[in-house]
Amino acid sequence: MRYLLAVLVALALNAQADDAPLRPSARLLFKQPEMLRPGQCVRYEEGGAGWVVTDPVFYLKGEVLASEVRTRRLGRCPLVPGKNIEQYTRAEFNRHALAYPCVDQGVPERDEQIGIVRIRVIDWETPHARKAENAGRLYRGAFIDRRLEKGMEIELEADLLGICER
Repeated sequence: MRYLLAVLVALALNAQADDAPLRPSARLLFKQPEMLRPGQCVRYEEGGAGWVVTDPVFYLKGEVLASEVRTRRLGRCPLVPGKNIEQYTRAEFNRHALAYPCVDQGVPERDEQIGIVRIRVIDWETPHARKAENAGRLYRGAFIDRRLEKGMEIELEADLLGICER
């Protein structure tokens, strides 16, 4: 009887170890799936920093095509020796953005469940100032490294999106 109990405990612990933890984006899809149903208008925003004088808000607006929870291996974030992210070139920033979410150096790689939303692009406003080249995913008419076009499809984590009105 003790042997059976020990085997059951071992199996339960092993099953728990295989379950990847949920990122906030995955929890959002489980808790509020109606927010990201197909056809829903969503908006991704960057900027708006500041207390008195705020930066302009740049955005990408689209229509939800699908949403799902995926298990993803979080590898190491690309590192540029001698620079912090504010000093990255656009190419260095894009490499980091494409790897995100990722883990810092010295942190073990791991699997996590991520809530991904595929959207069809409707409209956008991106920064063009040189100081914005490493400030976000939107820059000079592009989303990371892809030129924005109406009707193109992109994927974002669910918790980066907000509901919009058409």
